[in-house]
Amino acid sequence: MKEPNHEFSERGVTVTERKPAGISFESWVDKQIRECEQRGDFSQLPGFGKPLDGLDRPYGDTWWIKAKLQREGVSVLPPTLALRKEAEDTLAALPGVRTEAEVRRILTEVNEKIAEAIRRPPPGPLLNLKPFDVDALAGEWRAARDPS
Repeated sequence: MKEPNHEFSERGVTVTERKPAGISFESWVDKQIRECEQRGDFSQLPGFGKPLDGLDRPYGDTWWIKAKLQREGVSVLPPTLALRKEAEDTLAALPGVRTEAEVRRILTEVNEKIAEAIRRPPPGPLLNLKPFDVDALAGEWRAARDPS
């Protein structure tokens, strides 16, 4: 007994559930895609008409994992290494800061995180980081801005 070729509707689009006998999978799939394109079923999808993200980046086997972590804002670094990186990035960003008050605020925020990590060491490698000398770094920032 031959099974009927059931159809179902998903998002208002009728899709054939089973491939009809006597048609190759490739031509059946191509036909389904062509019909959907002609009806405009793909034109309402998110990202329609926009370039694919990541085409300019090198391909890796774990590209999808990296993309998911980035979308979710998840860090793969242990907390101590993430804090070391934040401290390093903070020092690198200081020349671009406009005011001394902002320099002090940024350094104080990082110092609070460092102090907390020293008080309650998070899991992972040792921190090997001490709080910044805010006055000394603010002085260096000031001297770099006003070389006279």
